[in-house]
Parts: sequence; C-alpha cells; structure tokens
Amino acid sequence: MPTSQDMTTELDPGLLDALQHQVAVFARRAEQTRLGGTGQLRNSMDRAAYLLLNRLDQEGPMGVKALAAGMGIDSSTVTRQVAPLVDTGLVKRTSHPEDGRAVVLQLSPRGLARLEEVRASRRELMAQVTEGWTAAERESFCTLLTRFNSALSARQSGLPPATDTESVPTS
Repeated sequence: MPTSQDMTTELDPGLLDALQHQVAVFARRAEQTRLGGTGQLRNSMDRAAYLLLNRLDQEGPMGVKALAAGMGIDSSTVTRQVAPLVDTGLVKRTSHPEDGRAVVLQLSPRGLARLEEVRASRRELMAQVTEGWTAAERESFCTLLTRFNSALSARQSGLPPATDTESVPTS
C-alpha cells in the first residue's frame, strides 16, 4: 500500500501547489466576507452561529454532547457558542422529552426566521458569485467542495479517506 509520501510524488507537485494556494486564498476571502450574504444581512451572523442553527434546524432538538459530536468540536465550545444564541432568543433550552433531567437545545421560531433570512441572503450571494456558471458547473463545484470538506473532516477525525468517486462528475 503506498504511503502518503508515495502518493504525493505520484501527483503533479505544481498542481498540488496551485490547489493549496487556491484553498488558502478561498479561506482568506471567505473570512474577509464571511460569505455573509448581501444587502443588510451581509456579515450579520457569524459562522459558528450559522452552523449551530443550521444543524439544529436539520437534525432537530439535541443535547450539547450530540451537537458537539455532530459538528466535530468539544462540548465546552458548543456551550460557549450557544450561550449568546440562547440569550438572544434564537435557541431554547428545553427538557429532554424522555429524561426530564436532561436539557436539549432547540431552534426557536425566532431562530428559524433569522436563519431563513440569512440563508436567503447567502443564496443571493452564491447566485451573484457564480453568475455565468452553468447549472452543471455549480453542481460539480458543490459536489467537489463537499467531497473536499468531507475528506478534511475525516482526516481531522483520524478516519480513512472516503474512496467514493461515483457522486463526483468526471466531465
């Protein structure tokens, strides 16, 4: 089985240099704009809040430990990030339906409304940034970016990289 070093030397070093440079530029630009959207909602919700609210919306109420595990961060970080969301009424703390002693976090109606506003603003930004792209190009970029993020996540978790290439367009 080839080692990481063997695999790197088999690939075009110039292409790998260009890729790492473009990822660095993307990270800088994403942080500068926070990919926050357009209009009045631009930069109106930080990345941590957006990711937490989005996960609660997609997966429903859950405890801090489950939320932290799903996001690949520790519980103390989630607790710290959720506190201002609870204070501003975007997230509610409620009793666990099966164990009244446990607390679960739940997206409030106000949180859902705010999340929808930010999503709409960010969709508009994505439409503007990819103006002139075909639907196939947007889909391909999304597929590859998802695959790239999944590989980074697996690497950080110590898992072997996924080998699924069927969902990635080859043309």
